[in-house]
Amino acid sequence: MKKLLILFSLFPLLLLGQENLNGTIYDSSQNNIKQPLFGANLIWLGTSVGTSTDIDGNFSLPFVDSTNNLIISYIGFKTDTLVITSATPIKHVLTPTNNLEEVVVQSRKVATSRSYLKAQNTLLVSSDELLKAACCNLSESFETNPSIDVNFSDAVTGTKQIKMLGLSSPYILIATENIPAIRGASQAFGLSFIPGTWVESIQITKGAGSVVNGFESIAGQINAELVKPSTDNKFFVNLYGASSTRLELNTHFNTKINDKISTGLYLHGNTHQEKHDVNNDGFLDMPLYNQVNVMNRWQYTNPEKGLVTFVNLRYLDDEKQSGQINFDPDTDKLTTNAWGSEIDTKRYEVSAKLGYVNPEIPWQSLGVQFAFSNHKQDSYFGLNEYNIEHTSIYSNIIYNSIIDDSRHKIKTGINYTYDAYNEFAIQQDFERTERSFGGFFEYSFDDLEYFTMTAGLRVDTHNLLGEFITPRLHMRYSPWGKSAIRASVGRGKRSANIFTENQNLFASSRNFSILNTNGTIYGLDPEIAWNYGVSYLQGFNLFGRPADVTLDFYRTDFQNQVVVDLENAQEVNFYNLEGGSYANSFQAEFNYNVFAHFNLRTAYKFYDVKTQYKSGKLIKPLTPKHRLFANASYETEIKNNSNWKFDATYNWLSQQRFPSTINNPTQYRLDDYSKSVGTLNAQITRVFSPKFEVYLGGENITNVRQDNPIVSADNPFGTSFDTNYVYGPIFGSMYYAGLRYKLK
Repeated sequence: MKKLLILFSLFPLLLLGQENLNGTIYDSSQNNIKQPLFGANLIWLGTSVGTSTDIDGNFSLPFVDSTNNLIISYIGFKTDTLVITSATPIKHVLTPTNNLEEVVVQSRKVATSRSYLKAQNTLLVSSDELLKAACCNLSESFETNPSIDVNFSDAVTGTKQIKMLGLSSPYILIATENIPAIRGASQAFGLSFIPGTWVESIQITKGAGSVVNGFESIAGQINAELVKPSTDNKFFVNLYGASSTRLELNTHFNTKINDKISTGLYLHGNTHQEKHDVNNDGFLDMPLYNQVNVMNRWQYTNPEKGLVTFVNLRYLDDEKQSGQINFDPDTDKLTTNAWGSEIDTKRYEVSAKLGYVNPEIPWQSLGVQFAFSNHKQDSYFGLNEYNIEHTSIYSNIIYNSIIDDSRHKIKTGINYTYDAYNEFAIQQDFERTERSFGGFFEYSFDDLEYFTMTAGLRVDTHNLLGEFITPRLHMRYSPWGKSAIRASVGRGKRSANIFTENQNLFASSRNFSILNTNGTIYGLDPEIAWNYGVSYLQGFNLFGRPADVTLDFYRTDFQNQVVVDLENAQEVNFYNLEGGSYANSFQAEFNYNVFAHFNLRTAYKFYDVKTQYKSGKLIKPLTPKHRLFANASYETEIKNNSNWKFDATYNWLSQQRFPSTINNPTQYRLDDYSKSVGTLNAQITRVFSPKFEVYLGGENITNVRQDNPIVSADNPFGTSFDTNYVYGPIFGSMYYAGLRYKLK
């Protein structure tokens, strides 16, 4: 089987393409500093052969025999025509037009964007969007994004979970620089382990995504691009403080060792040491914690030899304490003196990426990815102990080329993944090792104007999941200007890590039971699902101002799912799906540049998510059927390198179904559904200069609070205690302030 995989993945290496022109397009409108220009259009004069630049300003397009005049254009910039006589890579700077200078400012301020040309339904979130909120870590980077749902997983750990297409984060492939990062032991808290200032941009892809990154993604993929030592500021500091007494410090130190090597040292620390009990239930509204997070990043770039290399070294130490106000871990740990919890996590990571572009054949490239991590968590929740150590190795080799011309692109390669788990849960030891080896091939066709298609296929062999095939297909059709109709279908398969993915359930008095014993993972079978989706993007002018509308519908059908059954308030049961389970998601989004520097984003989302439980087919708990979203942002004109920025975000969630509490005593029973909830966040930023700015913001300004989020808080060691019926804010209003200082 392995020989077949190698042959399958490497046969396109024999394919060659015609001569291509490569290069980079820059924008010098920002203080005469060259910046890569994303979305610039290039086309050979008198032909339909063209392309557009990527996020780094790079492009590649084939030569044609009929002309040597290359036209480069971008809205708000002068259109240039270059005479090209050879395949020598070019670097060209576009000049802003004098009479459209204000338009240039508007186009450069787009904080989120969707491509009209890509086959996948991908949303690009830039650093400008991330600065609209405090974004202290990756889990808090989606508050201004309607495609991602964010809420607390329980009432004690303070952990935020995300959902996409009605499904929780384990069904989303979350990567950093296209290396899967938030998986296995880091699934519950991993988003809080990536500081927001380390993130350069985020790409959110709805649907199954590409086969290049693996077979596990089902609902979508989220990729966080980290800041680069060669382009990040030489020195950067972000200091943050909140009314809850939460303090954070981020510092970046970047050094250019020579013209090819750059390195960066990134330091993050956060702490919260004051006890809060606003709702007077005897429990901390937010945990006490300390985190130290250090990353050393190296970059090697050699354009003459076509080499780019990144090496990351990272260490994390994270400590959390939660529970009752009077809990003292020195005397009360694992006793009934007082209910408390501690979660101590240490994590080591080493990752590397090597990219090679053949200088003689520039349309051919080779990429190598490698990552090693060791994640160790020691924790307890009341009387429930949970410990896990997860050692992971990920490697991937990717070859890129074209067939005949740049309209036909291919990606192929092989990857190997190793995961060793050692867990202690429900008073038992669980150990397993997973090894997978796979090959993939992805073909893309792009005529730029009307039709784009990406078709991928993986073949994998896994020591526990067996041998299987993963197909995925994405298509885009543009019937008229500023339009994109997309369709996708794909299959995903994954191992459910039932304890680490649901460790919030340990913060309850529920008895844990695994009802199947014949499967290969905890006695359970792997999860398998198909995802189907269609979307429509249309751009237009409304009262002379740019606007766009996006409509999308996605459905996920599970062939098998590990059901987490909470319908008995004293139990949590894990078992294989018997019957149907699906998630339908519809979203309508409207974006509008109302007037100069003022942008409005609104969205409506509808979920229909149901699973077959032992007690019948039910709506998935704590999943609102309706959601409304609105974001408004305004910036004043830049004068003397300074200006003001204003941003406000409103979220409204309809009622959500609670798991049944009928088995509880009367005083601990809840209604079948929660109340609806609406929250308002806002932030004001004052930019004093390109080097210095301060910001002031508020979360949940309307002071919405969920009443009694903890069931049986007065008797935490009783049979009805549960902290997982959370549908809205617990703490109430929270205000913060901070500053950013940077040296170029």
